[in-house]
Amino acid sequence: MSALWTSEEAALATGGTPAGPSWQASGVAIDTRELQPGDLFVALEGEHRDGHAFVGDALAAGAAAAMVASRDALPPGAPGLVVANTLLGLEGLGRVRRAATGARVVAITGSAGKTTAKAALATLLAGFGPVHASAKSHNNHWGVPLSLARMPQDTAFGVFELGMNHPGEIRALAAQVRPHVALVTTVAPAHLGHFPGEEAIARAKAEIMEAIDPGGTVVLPADNRWADLLLQAARGSGAGTILTFGRSAGADLQLLAEAGDADGSRVEARFQGRTHRWRLDLPGTHQVENSLGWLAVAMALGLDPEAVAGRMALVRPVEGRGVRRALRLPGGATVLLLDESYNANPASMRAALDVLARQHGRKVAVLGDMLELGAHAESLHAGLAPDLAAAGVEAAYLCGQAMASLAGRLACSIAVHHAPTSAELLPLLQRELQDGDVVLVKGSLGSRMRVIVDGLAAGGQG
Repeated sequence: MSALWTSEEAALATGGTPAGPSWQASGVAIDTRELQPGDLFVALEGEHRDGHAFVGDALAAGAAAAMVASRDALPPGAPGLVVANTLLGLEGLGRVRRAATGARVVAITGSAGKTTAKAALATLLAGFGPVHASAKSHNNHWGVPLSLARMPQDTAFGVFELGMNHPGEIRALAAQVRPHVALVTTVAPAHLGHFPGEEAIARAKAEIMEAIDPGGTVVLPADNRWADLLLQAARGSGAGTILTFGRSAGADLQLLAEAGDADGSRVEARFQGRTHRWRLDLPGTHQVENSLGWLAVAMALGLDPEAVAGRMALVRPVEGRGVRRALRLPGGATVLLLDESYNANPASMRAALDVLARQHGRKVAVLGDMLELGAHAESLHAGLAPDLAAAGVEAAYLCGQAMASLAGRLACSIAVHHAPTSAELLPLLQRELQDGDVVLVKGSLGSRMRVIVDGLAAGGQG
């Protein structure tokens, strides 16, 4: 395998000073738990821990070298690179790799659907050349430069996810990625605790267009409340083309028909007078709409839409974002687990409830607090009550302070259980689940709904 970085290249990219013997790295890592032999270990200084404390562990685990902010952090004679600031050094690696590669680069942002879009595009584009995509949800101030720094030289398509919870964050990330195609999946009331309102969220998402490669393409949701604002921002950017997708008659890629079931949907859409059809094995109306955006991105990259549509059936859900698992519990009951435990906001919560509504069996909703909603938290949680009723939920297991406001609004036909934490909710859920239940688990990451998923999985067999 050819080297991803040599000591000389990394020194030029970062302005750093090599230490010890010369080295070649096949990857880049910031966490010793995920480090592979041959990686360059970057010792980032975080809020809760300093990566310099793990340099010795990284080298012992087979790291090719360590990027540090102090030569004293390197064991005597160890291969390394000394820089003024390791985060800035990581950004330097990312900028140089982005400039050097000939890849066509896609950047994705939105209030929901970013990670699924990234994974879906990685699958779709893989049929047309080597793809490099952000790992996990590496979409923040360290995840984006890390993803860029890891991009192989022969990459044909780079797909990067950009997240934010404050204004200006996407602007800084997009400047590093400099996309040829920028996709906004949707704008919804997420992170309201950090913004004066939803319009401010839309303007923050629009920052992705400011660094578009001159003549590039912006792909936007035509049906969104803030479509006009996004379109205005796109027209003021350096984009050469704007593509919209959705149900609206004016959408460039317009949904004509969908036929959904418990497992997915058959989709029919029109672009420039031509009709395209595909099967999507991700259930939910929101996924149908999302798939239009993915196809629009592929077409913006110059790919044949029919060939891309033919790969739609290969797209699979991402862990914690719609994976479905059949579990046999210790008492003999078999349940279907819908794992949406990674994160939540009102829009994604409603989308998950739509998926639950399509399933066959008693519908159980296990929901944790949606965080970062500020003063709107109580009303947005309580506002989910009609959606649970419409989904046919028969039992609701809720945890967290904000979910208490939903508990008090649910119809008497829904059995309601509430606990302060997911850990306290788990034993009650384990005792009361019945054979044939369909169990949706969803909440913000800080609500720790993964505790529920892992607890049910540990007690049952896949």
